[in-house]
Amino acid sequence: MGYNFFKITELKDSFRKKLNTFVATLGSAIGSGTKISFADNDISYVLQLQNERLKNKGLTVDYEIYDRDSRRDAMVGAEWRDAHYESFVCHDYYGVKRKISKAGSKIYSDDKKNILYTTITDVTTGIHPDDETCCCPNCGNVTTIAQIQDGCQYCGTRYKMDDLFPKVTGYFFLNDVALAGNEGKKGIGLSILITYIVSVLIALIARIVSHDPIGIGTFLSLIPLIPLAAFCGYVFFSIFMAIRLIVVGSSQSAGKYGTIGSRKKFEQRMQMITPEFSFEYFTSKAISLIKAAVYSENAQDLLFYRGGVLDPEFKDVIDLNYGGALGLAGVKEGNGIVTVATDAFFDVLYERGSKVKFKRETYRAVFQRRTDIPINMQFSMTKIQCPTCGGSFNAIRNRKCPYCGNPYDIISQDWILVELRRA
Repeated sequence: MGYNFFKITELKDSFRKKLNTFVATLGSAIGSGTKISFADNDISYVLQLQNERLKNKGLTVDYEIYDRDSRRDAMVGAEWRDAHYESFVCHDYYGVKRKISKAGSKIYSDDKKNILYTTITDVTTGIHPDDETCCCPNCGNVTTIAQIQDGCQYCGTRYKMDDLFPKVTGYFFLNDVALAGNEGKKGIGLSILITYIVSVLIALIARIVSHDPIGIGTFLSLIPLIPLAAFCGYVFFSIFMAIRLIVVGSSQSAGKYGTIGSRKKFEQRMQMITPEFSFEYFTSKAISLIKAAVYSENAQDLLFYRGGVLDPEFKDVIDLNYGGALGLAGVKEGNGIVTVATDAFFDVLYERGSKVKFKRETYRAVFQRRTDIPINMQFSMTKIQCPTCGGSFNAIRNRKCPYCGNPYDIISQDWILVELRRA
């Protein structure tokens, strides 16, 4: 279930088309609040909260995601499945340009070369989970997969299984210290050009100092410098990339080495509770819960949050990107509950007083779940099925079951967040 760099396959064409549409609509969903395509409801809800945060701060965000290597499609590096669903972790080369403005004036911009990691979930071949609940992609109300194919009981929209699955259930950007596509060729070409120009200037300055005349013959005599400049330019570029790899890589990996071994240890322990457990699923769920808590105006209003008042500085977070590492800080079991303490690494943008700052931060997040209920890989914090009366409802809109009135104990379904703070 771990990520395997030696077993990488191409993403099937039908999945790739949906993933490309998801990526194409992600920037506008963040910056403008438009509907994200082919994302699960947890991602859609978090993006909605983020956009509301930007609006409340009076910020205008241009969030552009561009393909760094159009000749290369997304590749699959890991996969796992349960009784009804199978999930794939994919990666592809994308860049992200962000421009943030307030009152018409630009206050921040950047352009980062990234690798985009996405998790795509599909229905397992040959198994049709008709009774599984889902949220209508159009109106957000909870129904079943069978009902929604006959027409949503709330808005009437009909869907085919291909409309509902596959869908993106997790994503994050990781800064790439390497090069993709034509970036290497452009970098080498620029290095050679600069090297040649510097060589010519040095030669001309030497002739001026020695009072030698400069004419057409002088420039013709400098042509042989081109092969030398090409060689030196290539060497200089290689040295630059090596230094960049060390400096940027070390900065990006600071503190993350302690997470090595967390995946295997945690999976082995959790698989004794739920055989289908995967670290990737837990990570996607954990990141969604953390983001929703950070972006919410009051985390204590969220059904899945059971902690205290959050650090007020979280209200200044305007972009929260998972840094690709989730460390296991501790696991305790007792009274039918497993408590998991994690250290999650994030790249964070804060906006305070019309100034935007970038920080790399670690959040201590503590999660709990019951140990007597198997994990449902398609459980969402937005769709709930009441264990008392069986009614399905949207937990974002209702903390109590609208049918029987009983309060809903979400820990009976999946992970809850009981603590969140900066480590």
